[in-house]
Order: sequence, then structure tokens, then C-alpha cells
Amino acid sequence: MGLINTLLGIPLGYVMYLCYSLIGNYGLAIIVFTLFTKFILFPLSIWVQKNSIKMIRIQPELNQISAKYVGRRDKISEEHLACYKREHYKPLLSIVPMLIQVVLVLGLIGVMYNPLQHILHIDSSIIDAFGNVAKGLLGVDELGASGQLKILELIHNPQHAASFAAVQLPGHDIGAALTSIGSFNTSFLGMDLTATPVLNGFSLLAMLPLISGFSAFLMCFFQNRINVLQREQGWLGKWGMAIFMTAFSTYFTFLVPAGVGLYWIFGNLFSILVMYAVNWLFKPAKYIDYAALEQSKKALAESKAIERTLKMSKEQKLKAKTDYKRFFADPARKELVFYAEKSGFYKYFRAVIDYVLTHSDVVIHYVTSDYNDAIFKADNPRIVPYYIKDNHLIPLFMKLECKVMVMTTPDLQNFHLKRSFIDKKIEYIYMFHGLASTHMAVRKGAYDHFDTVFCVGQHQIDELRESEQLYDRKAKKLVPVGYGMFDEMLADYQAIQDRHNEPPQILIAPSYQDDNIMDCCIEPMLDALVGARKYKVILRPHPQYIKHNPGKIEKFALEHKELLGDFFVIESDFSSNESIFASDLLITDWSGIAYEFSYTTKRPSLFVNTPPKIINPDYDKQTCQPLDITLRDQVGVSIAPDDVGPICQNVDALLADKDAYRDKIEALVERYVFHIGHSGEVGGQYILDQLSGADKK
Repeated sequence: MGLINTLLGIPLGYVMYLCYSLIGNYGLAIIVFTLFTKFILFPLSIWVQKNSIKMIRIQPELNQISAKYVGRRDKISEEHLACYKREHYKPLLSIVPMLIQVVLVLGLIGVMYNPLQHILHIDSSIIDAFGNVAKGLLGVDELGASGQLKILELIHNPQHAASFAAVQLPGHDIGAALTSIGSFNTSFLGMDLTATPVLNGFSLLAMLPLISGFSAFLMCFFQNRINVLQREQGWLGKWGMAIFMTAFSTYFTFLVPAGVGLYWIFGNLFSILVMYAVNWLFKPAKYIDYAALEQSKKALAESKAIERTLKMSKEQKLKAKTDYKRFFADPARKELVFYAEKSGFYKYFRAVIDYVLTHSDVVIHYVTSDYNDAIFKADNPRIVPYYIKDNHLIPLFMKLECKVMVMTTPDLQNFHLKRSFIDKKIEYIYMFHGLASTHMAVRKGAYDHFDTVFCVGQHQIDELRESEQLYDRKAKKLVPVGYGMFDEMLADYQAIQDRHNEPPQILIAPSYQDDNIMDCCIEPMLDALVGARKYKVILRPHPQYIKHNPGKIEKFALEHKELLGDFFVIESDFSSNESIFASDLLITDWSGIAYEFSYTTKRPSLFVNTPPKIINPDYDKQTCQPLDITLRDQVGVSIAPDDVGPICQNVDALLADKDAYRDKIEALVERYVFHIGHSGEVGGQYILDQLSGADKK
């Protein structure tokens, strides 16, 4: 309390001294002091009100972000923070008044416990002398934090007044000090404001904590009705806080002198007036679109329903825990570990895994974060699958011991997935799950902490080497491997008989990024293509788009029900590539499916230039232009979203020139894809070579 008394008690003591000097009544002085603090802090209350209005004004956008990226907490946090930064919203500002209130209460407690110093301005030497007298009268060695209150009580007792009057302190007027203390009336409405409330009967002092609790409840009641932030809280947020504040205020007032309780009660009551005042000055309805807010709440509710389906069940939690223990049950260092985020990621590893299984006796430990991963149905005893997610995944990575770790997840070490703290000799290998570039659609430094990267084509080697030099990063092993999934698609496509479509089949495959075809121009596109009645149009939204926007997809299908038939189909089954292989033309925005389609079928793609997905804003510092941009007008043509009205002209031109595109695309494939048809062999053999030499290394 000494430090608090020095830092807070002295300045607040002077304010209380001024209030008491002007009024002459201790209780009224406390009330005026409370009003004064509210007046001084009123500009802060206005600032908080503006900040709160700002928060609710952007709440529709925040709700839409949460609905859009349901289940992706890192992405939601990232987008929310970007929104806060853009709007200059300060999330922590709303708790500043409470923090200041705590500071004021702590300071005021120091004032209340030391009235001789702060309110009566008795010289410290006299207080010390009186303290020695009080110790003798009470038979104690120390008076404690309430020493000045005990001195005050003893001096007010006529039996002990003579003991204090006998104090001899040269140069100090003991009589004047005693007169000042004797005339200091701490009574207010029959309460001794220096006393601590005790339940010892029906008196105002005994009831003061209950009154304090009621004042807190009253403040919360009005806060729930008029505070711009609190109005948007759920039942638990509103009344949970009310219950807590009521209980806390009641309990707190039992612990401190009644004067502090009086301050707390009137602080709560004056806070109600402050809330009404700031709401009158800055009316929330003037700045907030409540209709948009309600609409966003519906979208958020839909996403919450989806999120509940994504949460781990008891069975999933038990399996994650069991598999985590099973992974570390064998103390021997593992040879080869693969990590997949989802079930569908096995297709990126398949060619390499098949080669390893065929050409060695290596046991593959396959870690997946998908409870329903198809890997659990694999019947090969040399693939040992584990379901590891959430709180088990991070320690697994940190405690990992193996020779080689293969993954398609970038940003190793940059976020929650770290390199092993235990085994520093692990070789971490990154495998791409796309044919495009490395420096625009991923974060800067996404591959910096991998030892080895299996590159699809020479463009990726050039880009990664330039990035290493540009940012002075350690050189990685860049292995020219190729792309296993493309090899499989190519083999599957060559195994089927090429067919002639009548009418021509057009596949629309939007990405799931912001402002994709589904969100910006699907209506005029369908009007043109389906309305022409000369194409079979298949709309294949990205699986992530369907996952995060189920309500929107259902509504879209319902609104276009009359279009469905021979000329229009909505495809939501992604287990087959038949629609990709069989289509004469693909239309997309920035989805990598365009290169898989064109590279495989040697047919052109039509690109809609929606805003590109730029995760690394510094990508243009590299001289290598991303293939995502370069190839758009080489494997087809690109148009603006506003130009989809006459899209049939572009479609007809590309269909007419598809033979000319065949040779052109064939040359691009040869240029940008390594080891076509043999990537599994190259990648698998590299891993086997590393495993055989890992101990020596």
C-alpha cells in the first residue's frame, strides 16, 4: 500500500482535500469527488463511445468474414485484424475505463486509510508520534495499513484524548492537530465512513454492501439497454457480467471502509448518467446500419452451425489422444513420416509413396488432421496412419524424431507447426500441390525453413533461388521432380477414348478466393452461355466454396432451378475427374485447375480477371513473373468480369482454335513440368537415397 499511497494517494488526496475543504462534510465530499472523476474522464467516455460505434459499424463485415472462413481461425483472426487496422479500431480501448476505475479505487483506498495525511494534512512527524501513542494504548508493535484510522478512533474517544495531548514535539503545534482531528466528522447518514461494514444487524452500514451490489446491477441493466457494445452481446455476455459485477461489488464493499463503498455506489449511478450523455451526443443509430448487422448475424449463425459439425466429437478427441500416444509408443527413431491436412491430400503423395512401397521395405508413418481420411481404409500394413489434430499436432511436430518428413503445408516454423526441438537431423521436404508459381499466392518466406523442395518445373527452381538471394536466405535443395497428380491425370485421360461432344461441353470452375466468379459475374455468364442453348454448361464450384457457403449454394441452386437440364448442370461431387477430362473448354478465374485441365487435355482455358489472390504483396520484387499471370494468355485468353456478357464470342473462338492450342500447350508442358510420367520414381528414389544415407549424414 505504501507505493500506491505515494503514486496514487497523494494526487487523489489533494482532490479529496479540496472537496472536503469546500463542503465540510466527509460523505458529500466523497460524492462530489466521485462526480469530479466522472467529469474529468468524460472525454475518455466519448472516445470509448466512438470506438464502440466503430466496432458495431464494422461488425457486419466481421460477421461475414467469420461466416466465409468458418473453421479457419487463423484466417479469421488475420482478416479481423486487417479490418481493425483499416478502421483504426482499438479492441482494448473499451476496458480502459475499467482499468482507470481500478486505479482510482486503489488510490482512494489509500486516501481513506490515511485521512490524517491526505484530508487533514497533518504533518507526518505528528502522525508518527500519535502512532507511537496508539501502539502503547493498544499494546501492539505495528498498527498496520489502518493505522491512521485507529489513531482517529482513539483521539475521538475522550478516555484517550489526554494521552495524545501529552505528546511533546518541539516545533509542531500538537493542539492544532488534535483540534483538526477532533472536528473531523466521519459520520454520514448515521454511518461511520471509516468503518468496514459487518452484518451485525439492520443498519445502513450493514446494508451498504447490498446497496453497492444493487447499484452495480442497476448499472449493468441500463448498460445492456443503451451501451452500443453491450446491446449486441448474447444473454450470457449481458447477464453473466451483471451477475459477476453484482456479486463482486457486494463482496468488495465488505472488505473496505464504508467511504470506499459510498464512492463505488455513486460511481455506478453516475456511470448510468454518463452512458445516457454519450449516447445523446453520439447516437449509434446515426452511424450503424442495423439492417446489415442483422443480415450478417444470420450468415454468422449459418456458419456457426457448420463450425459445430467441424468440431471434434468425443470419439475424435479420444482417437487423436490415442494415436498421439501410439505415435510415440515406439522409442525407435522413425524413418519416413508424411503429414496431410486433409483426406484429399493423399493424391499429391501417392506417386512417391507407391514408389517407396514398391522399391523398399520402409514403413511410412502417415499423420493426418482429417478424422475421415481415406488413408485409414488403406490395406497396406506398411502405411501406418495416425489422426493427430489441434492440441496434439503442435507437440507432435516439436517432439518429432525421424529421418525424413514430407508435407504439402507451407510456412513451416513461421506459425504453429515448428521444426522438431528434439531431432535436429530431420530432413523436411516440401511437395507442391499445384503447377503454378511460388511467390504470389503464398506468404513471403513460406519455404524458408524446409531443407528440400520437390519442384514441379524449372520456373519454381528459378523463383526459389531468386527469393533466397533477394532475402539472403540459406540455399535449399531444389530437386527437379515433377507433379505426381498431373502424371496420374495424364495417364487416366490417355486411358479413356477421346470423345466428341455435341453440343460442346463448357466447365465453369471458380476459385474460392474473394470476388471469385461465383461472387461477381456468374449471373451474366450463365445468362449468356445457358441462354445460347448451344453448349452444355457444368458449374463446378470449388469444394472450399461449397464448404464455407452451404446456404449460398443452396439458394443459388434453388434460384436457378429452371435452368437445370440438358444445357446446365451444377456439380458438387469432386470424387471424379470425368467432367474435367470430357469438357471442351474450362472457364475459371485464378484456380489452378486451369493448368491441370489444359496441361492434361491440351485444350484451352478462358480466364476471368477477377482480383488475383495476392498473399505476398512483395512478389513483384522478383524478376520472375508468376506463371499464374504469364500463362493466362498462353493456354487461352483472359477477359474482364464486365466483359462476360458477350462471352460466347470468346468461347466460340477458343473452340474453333483448339487444335492450334494443342501444340502450343504441349510445348508449355514440356517446358514447365519435370519428368512427365516419372515424378513418383524421381521423388521416391530421392527419399530412399536420403534414408539410406541419413545416418552417415
